[in-house]
Amino acid sequence: MTRSAIAPVVAGKTARRSAQLSPVLEAAAPAMPVENHPDQGLAHGIAEQLQQLIYGGSIQPGERLNEAALALQMGTSRGPIREAIRLLTGIGLVVAVPNRGVFVRQISVREMAEIYELRALLLGFAAQQACDSLGDAQRLEGELLLDQMDRACETGDGQAYYTHNLQFHALLLSLSHNQRAVQAYEDHAKELHLFRRRHFNASTNMRRSNAEHRRIFEAIVAGAPDKARKLAQQHVLQGRQRLLNTLEVPALPISPAAPLPPKPRTPRRLKT
Repeated sequence: MTRSAIAPVVAGKTARRSAQLSPVLEAAAPAMPVENHPDQGLAHGIAEQLQQLIYGGSIQPGERLNEAALALQMGTSRGPIREAIRLLTGIGLVVAVPNRGVFVRQISVREMAEIYELRALLLGFAAQQACDSLGDAQRLEGELLLDQMDRACETGDGQAYYTHNLQFHALLLSLSHNQRAVQAYEDHAKELHLFRRRHFNASTNMRRSNAEHRRIFEAIVAGAPDKARKLAQQHVLQGRQRLLNTLEVPALPISPAAPLPPKPRTPRRLKT
């Protein structure tokens, strides 16, 4: 990570940006009044900047975040840096390793594939439940998000698409009226942000993804729970396959077989 990659954060600018914090950080950050925590607005701005540097590859998976170096480069004290890192830990982008420091999270392809399978089940459940709970306000919200994702596809704005995509999935989960399902889905999604954000830089992937969103929503509006569930599950699994296609990774590793026990020796007969 080069020093030029990080611009100093000005408190006034950060305070304004904190009100427009991305939904990812907004959902993960604890609800603490900014006025009771003077550094909170600054920390949110720093967290958002670090988030974009991680998504953009300026800070690589496995790289250690140095509080002192970041404070110097951003022109602030270590307190806001520490709080920003805590926010990133909450959304699964970084992980604290005892006695070593905080590192950008690394997740294996196998872990990623397994998480997608669980997300498919949860989103399918939510889409099925949404058929009975969709109201006029939620219908308008869903249609607006679909249109916004279409516009992001047309302009090639991967960041805007990713934001609206998260909001659309959150809408479906909220319609399940099952807080356990919502929490489980959010926990799994947090671990995939680094993979998924880069995946939405490809316009073809964005268009296919939103076409699937529209079919899911049409099934929900039509009150077809089985169809909605199947389409939602397929959407997540097809998203996993699209992501795998964009990653330059070898095939999933296969655990080596356990070694065979040594062949027992045949006892020798004693001569008489």
